[in-house]
Amino acid sequence: MPLWDGRFNSKPNKALTEFSESISFDKRLYKYDILGSIAHAKMLAETGIIPKHSITQILSGLKQVEKDIDNGNFEFSSQLEDIHMHIENALIKKIGNEGARLHSARSRNDQIALDIRLYLRDEIKNIITEIKNFQRALLKQANSNITTILPGYTHLQRAQPVLFAHQLLAFVEMFDRDIGRLDDCRKRLNVMPLGSGALAGTTLPIQREIIAKLLDFPEISRNSMDAVADRDFACELLGALSIFAMHVSRLSEDIILWSSTEFDFIELSDAFCTGSSIMPQKKNPDIAELSRGKTARIFGDLISLLTLLKGLPMTYNRDLQEDKEPLFDAVDTVKKILSVFPSMIVTMKVKKNNMRKAADDPTLMATDLAEKLVAIGVPFRTAHHRVGALIKWCNGNARPLDCITIEEMMISVPEATEDFLKLFSSENSITKRNTLGATATAQVKKQIIYWENRLN
Repeated sequence: MPLWDGRFNSKPNKALTEFSESISFDKRLYKYDILGSIAHAKMLAETGIIPKHSITQILSGLKQVEKDIDNGNFEFSSQLEDIHMHIENALIKKIGNEGARLHSARSRNDQIALDIRLYLRDEIKNIITEIKNFQRALLKQANSNITTILPGYTHLQRAQPVLFAHQLLAFVEMFDRDIGRLDDCRKRLNVMPLGSGALAGTTLPIQREIIAKLLDFPEISRNSMDAVADRDFACELLGALSIFAMHVSRLSEDIILWSSTEFDFIELSDAFCTGSSIMPQKKNPDIAELSRGKTARIFGDLISLLTLLKGLPMTYNRDLQEDKEPLFDAVDTVKKILSVFPSMIVTMKVKKNNMRKAADDPTLMATDLAEKLVAIGVPFRTAHHRVGALIKWCNGNARPLDCITIEEMMISVPEATEDFLKLFSSENSITKRNTLGATATAQVKKQIIYWENRLN
């Protein structure tokens, strides 16, 4: 029988037991449940709620239970519903009735709120570490491609030449914002809820500050009802992970395009690609494609949790048992992406000549020509119109922009002089873009130094 069977006359229906169990997925919280229980037991002893002599047995018993689970010598059963009941039941079996004192002044409602916060506090720290490794992988490729030029795109049309390092650093920036969101989320979840009881606190003289200090929580929840009902921190985390996954998906899309025959800008290592079951010539960018696909899965986890919470009355409802699977799934999925993507980036072969050839299309310097006119006093809209007319003339006469004469240029651009003909160099175009945050080599080198210092 479960530990709550006192007011019941019969055993739970077997179907109910199978339907309501959560041990199949919340057993991963066992270390955090035991960690919280140890702190709770110490507080109970220090406040005199349980006898001093009980604490030695309880702590010893909890450590034995943890060791059993660590070593795989622990039997999980749906009859005991969740990880809390399993650990308490195992403790009572090991040390007898002294173990039954442990649940004084707490409920599974505030217990699970504590466990999840402890678990996520660690997982966020781990994910941040791995995102920084991802940034280092991008930075390493950027450092190796400080002079590599490719066309930058808008609307998936060639737009202007940029340094490949500049584009890679754009994702370093994105991931830095992701780290900031995760840091913020960690601050908000780092609040100690234990002591809230089922919803109203307890009549026993607990000292929550003791537990908070033992578990390194800088804050204690101020409202017992909110403490057991709150899953905002989980929503916030899934939101932050969703945005991170969206950034990875955008990088994945670029990698998929760059590695295609049509672009042929990069080649991924064989170690990070797969073949086709029917087409022998195929080499597929599966990590990028799967990461792009798994992003949808993480979005789904966020929507599942938001939908779960939107209609719940205060305070704890059993629906909240369903918060853990999408939470665990999103965390696991992000960690899987982070386990493979950085290595794929580091081993990626960059086809510099193909990139440069695409970037040397003289029409990509059309804006440079318009800005040259602005520099000598022509209003920008006038300059834009005249350069557009020049491009139209070139297209109509099948003349590349970098092959026309000064007389031909002056048909559309009367202000043009001989030095206007020297604008159609992707390297010169990049060099001139030397404002803060732009793609000039000097600016990109500064950014690489900045990120190297920050990440190291």
